[in-house]
Amino acid sequence: MATVPDLLAILGRGSPARPAALRAEFGVSPQTLGRLVAEAGDEVLRIGKARSTRYARTRAIEGLGRSVPVSRVDEAGAVASAGTLRLLRGSRTFWDRKGGGTLFEGLPPALVDMAPQGFLGRAFPARFPELRLPPSISDWSDDHRLVALAARGEDCVGDLIVGDESLRRFVGEGPGEVDPRSYPGLARRSAADLVGSSAGGERPKFGAFSEGRHVLVKYAARGDEGASRRWRDLLWCEWKALATVAEAGRGAAQARWMDEEGWRFLEVERFDRVGARGRRAVLSLASLNNEYLGSPDSWTAGAELLRRRPFLLPPEDVARVRWLDLFGQLVGNTDRHFGNLGFLVERDGTLRLAPAYDMLPMILAPAGEVVVTRAFEPVAPRGDAIEAWRDAATWAERYWHQVAGNDDLQDEIRRFASRAVDAIIAMGRRLGPG
Repeated sequence: MATVPDLLAILGRGSPARPAALRAEFGVSPQTLGRLVAEAGDEVLRIGKARSTRYARTRAIEGLGRSVPVSRVDEAGAVASAGTLRLLRGSRTFWDRKGGGTLFEGLPPALVDMAPQGFLGRAFPARFPELRLPPSISDWSDDHRLVALAARGEDCVGDLIVGDESLRRFVGEGPGEVDPRSYPGLARRSAADLVGSSAGGERPKFGAFSEGRHVLVKYAARGDEGASRRWRDLLWCEWKALATVAEAGRGAAQARWMDEEGWRFLEVERFDRVGARGRRAVLSLASLNNEYLGSPDSWTAGAELLRRRPFLLPPEDVARVRWLDLFGQLVGNTDRHFGNLGFLVERDGTLRLAPAYDMLPMILAPAGEVVVTRAFEPVAPRGDAIEAWRDAATWAERYWHQVAGNDDLQDEIRRFASRAVDAIIAMGRRLGPG
């Protein structure tokens, strides 16, 4: 006679199972299987209805239990339920939402983007020792990420809030206004304690609400030579690259640079925030790739895959991604990883390309504390991208001319910019008239 432990053992070994397979395994009737499931209580989750029904074994996380509520914040700052995240064996999760749900092999992509990461995320375990998380976020499991999100996830990327504790923090705490003149103090504190929100990226930064906008503020310390000076110059180069993308009509995050007390700051407005409390849903190409795409080899290839259902990325956005990919190569952005391309999520779940961000000539980045010189060579476009390449090259030439003409930059950067212009022109000539 089959027992509840037998059922739990079978469900604990693999993927969610269909009722017919379980009845065949145990040799029992539908009524007996229904009784076993009922006796198992919250250790078994029913997924789907009628012929699509499957059963899965749940798991519990200390302090969270077997499920976590998820809330959504709209552009006006209003909060509504976004369902419940059910925790399953095998690191799977089921996002149980009104009208249905979705099974994931790990965390849903939106929660992957929300989890602490990058420069700011590295400080998370030390800032919140009461959560007893591994000191290095590279050692975290999905369960560790959920603990972090449920306890201190009130200001993460996107429009979701995981858990009741984080929701209470969001409802109870409005953002405090920060004067840009206080940025040097925030930079010193960030450099010492790595204090900040959970937005990704490895360069030093902190988050702030300044002049009615949520911003990420990158910074470079004082220094007129070596790596410090190079990073100061690269912050200006990043600002100019984003301004060039916007001028070309391709859409870029609003940014401005400033110097305060010898520090240089690049302030980039967050496009996942609206006013003081409103939010927008966003997904990175990295999180989409991990769940759905199968590791395409470039931004362009990834965007092509997102044209299909259910993402339905519009053709004009696919073309914009191709242009950004080409422009990025032509301005020496060697860091075009999938975390540096984002998409806004519409109410129906389809995608639109988000404003460009993290666009700068990383080919000029120091190697640790050592300033190095790397070779720049434009890559010949594919045959179906020649016209897009010509347009991107026109703007890349303009960008490098402006870099070369900025007397405040290091001479080595200005000389590099002049050589880059020559290399782009030479590639254009090899491609022929046009």
